Amino acid sequence: MRVAVAGTGYVGLSVALLLSQHNRVHALDIVPEKVGMLQRGVSPIRDVEIERFLRDKESMGLDFTATGDVCEAYGDADFAVVATPTNYDTDTNSFDTSAVEAALDAIRSVNPDCWIVVKSTIPVGYTQMIREKRNDRRIIFSPEFLREGHALYDNLHPSRIVVGAPRDDLEARKAADMFASLLEGGAEPEERERVNADGTTGIPKLVLGCTEAEAVKLFANTYLALRVSYFNELDTYCETKGLDTAQVIRGVCLEPRIGMFYNNPSFGYGGYCLPKDTRQLLANYRDVPQNLIQAIVDSNTTRKDFVADEVLKRVNKLVYDGVSKPVVGVYRLTMKSGSDNFRASSIQGIMKRVKAKGVPVVVYEPTYRGDEFYGSKVTKDLDTFKHECDLIIANRWNDDLTDIQDKVYTRDLYRRD
Repeated sequence: MRVAVAGTGYVGLSVALLLSQHNRVHALDIVPEKVGMLQRGVSPIRDVEIERFLRDKESMGLDFTATGDVCEAYGDADFAVVATPTNYDTDTNSFDTSAVEAALDAIRSVNPDCWIVVKSTIPVGYTQMIREKRNDRRIIFSPEFLREGHALYDNLHPSRIVVGAPRDDLEARKAADMFASLLEGGAEPEERERVNADGTTGIPKLVLGCTEAEAVKLFANTYLALRVSYFNELDTYCETKGLDTAQVIRGVCLEPRIGMFYNNPSFGYGGYCLPKDTRQLLANYRDVPQNLIQAIVDSNTTRKDFVADEVLKRVNKLVYDGVSKPVVGVYRLTMKSGSDNFRASSIQGIMKRVKAKGVPVVVYEPTYRGDEFYGSKVTKDLDTFKHECDLIIANRWNDDLTDIQDKVYTRDLYRRD
């Protein structure tokens, strides 16, 4: 099977590598520097499995190219996967799907017959709308359920495979089932023998309606945001009332229906997906009664306000103790350990609030190329950072901070993501 992939972010690159094990894959990107790195076998994103696969790419059917060569990439493709970014546009209160539509234009300019699989996260109802708008029945949708830093691992060990196609279009349903089988074929062999929580065996494959598949993606991520918000609000209560958060969480999570997982407090949910997906789902509720979805979105702002206030209390105490102008250090801009992505990371919200009160901030971020980040000095020297800062905030703990842990404010109780 010949597959083209538009976009080499963590979604597109991981899908391209997964499918290249058994198919001929051509991956495109609009950034020439990224294409050059990939052609040299160097990953532009931090992901252990992606880095390992790229080292062995000579044995796989995989090519990388800039988007100028669309004919070569798309011309003979059986499937074209669109994995371009859809950032949330606050002006339109919806995802910006212009990059998706540009990819659709490029594909159809050279290949009118291939099946296009949109893997970008899109509003509920978008696939059906774009099929009708373009009079193109060969567009289907497949959501991704990948963690940043572990994207290829999650494709190799998928929790489920979901593909959406109109329920009344038998040809599209057949293509959706074929694409689901391609994803399943790239997974690790042992996944086909696993026993799932519901008693079934193998990787669950769901071919749903387009709109149902889109809803699965947004509701899944919003539930994850809900869980983050719940334990953050539990932590806010405990910290305010002087309770031991870890003891309360343990007592709550030993309930089997809750479970001792995904319960580590943080400065708020962030990263590329959860903030934008929760807001998009809320926008989709425009004419539907709800309370909870709005509360999930609002809760994240409330948490950042609380954390920033706690940081400022500690700054004021330093002033009271004789430090004339305390410097707050931000340890890493990234959202989670093992990632080099800091788009919409929650610590940036804390940094913004602290700086608004006139507190000087220094950032330690070894992956950032510039010398300043929104007007704050950036250093890549950890020892200098530790010495220069009077208080250090860290969304996620790292053992690099052990020697100055008395300076560190974090809510990372379990020292894991």
